[in-house]
Amino acid sequence: MAVTTPPYTSDALAEGTVDAVVIGGGAAGLNGALILARSRRSVVVIDSGFPRNAPAKAVHGLLALDGTPPPEILRRGREQVRQYGGRIVFGEVVSAEPAAPSADGDLRFTVTLADGRRITARRILVATGLTDVLPQVPGLAEHWGHSVVHCPYCHGWEVRDEPIGILATGPASIGHAYLFRQLTEDLTYFTHGTDLDEDSRARFAARGIRVIDTPATEVVNDTDGALAGVRLADGQVVARRVVAVAAPMQARTQGLEGLGLPVRDLPNMGRGFASGTAGTTEVPGVWVAGNATDLVAQVGASAAAGALAGADINRMLAIADTDAALQGIAEGSPQGATG
Repeated sequence: MAVTTPPYTSDALAEGTVDAVVIGGGAAGLNGALILARSRRSVVVIDSGFPRNAPAKAVHGLLALDGTPPPEILRRGREQVRQYGGRIVFGEVVSAEPAAPSADGDLRFTVTLADGRRITARRILVATGLTDVLPQVPGLAEHWGHSVVHCPYCHGWEVRDEPIGILATGPASIGHAYLFRQLTEDLTYFTHGTDLDEDSRARFAARGIRVIDTPATEVVNDTDGALAGVRLADGQVVARRVVAVAAPMQARTQGLEGLGLPVRDLPNMGRGFASGTAGTTEVPGVWVAGNATDLVAQVGASAAAGALAGADINRMLAIADTDAALQGIAEGSPQGATG
């Protein structure tokens, strides 16, 4: 199900210590890097090349960029970060951990890539995104991002008036059904082994939503390979052109264990990194932004979160720079040293 971005030229990994390393080259990471680079900070983005929305044909609901293919948005983003001196390095982070502080006490982190390269940074922005955990139903994953969708705001207009099936994963799917009912009059809810209370059944009936309790066993295609329906355990095929799944979401945490970032479980949604204002975390010097912490953020919200985090990182670096300057003056002056 993982889809990589189109190949692009990778910058050389910076030598020495950089102001910030951004782990993740999606909307959140690139916008955070853009803010930092425009603030004349040395910044390196580490991009593994597997954005969550790579299977989708276009990004929707993003003002002025509605309908733009995801790879094009990323291409423009990388170009703009580089315009201000930021570096984009294609690679996979296998470890990130605190390092010994500088002589003036400023924070340091070491980030190691899969090929063994390392970089030292004063601050880290984690923008790794998330993974959608699809139900293990044969045929489902191959249509992900096209005829199998998750977000009525990202894909809803494009599937309007189609026969849509909701493949339930839990309580979140109930609300999912109401949103997709706004888009079509032909909606079928497959409980797929999940509970559906009587009140919800009555509400579904009032909206003309058909409920099927027989478990789904397979997503079937027509002769052209397009999604044609859902096969049930009794052999019946329910004709559908679109299947919507409220899949649990898991932040991408691999390689980041050494940072000790706290995670939180969000009921009926999944698991992401815990964060505070502007993406701050309990770990000094580390911020998080985008889907890694806000599981439901679309591209615009993720980019905005990256910008806020980048600005906050720059603010904290400015304070650290001033502290170091004061310390240097004090250490270089007998008067400062004594009093």
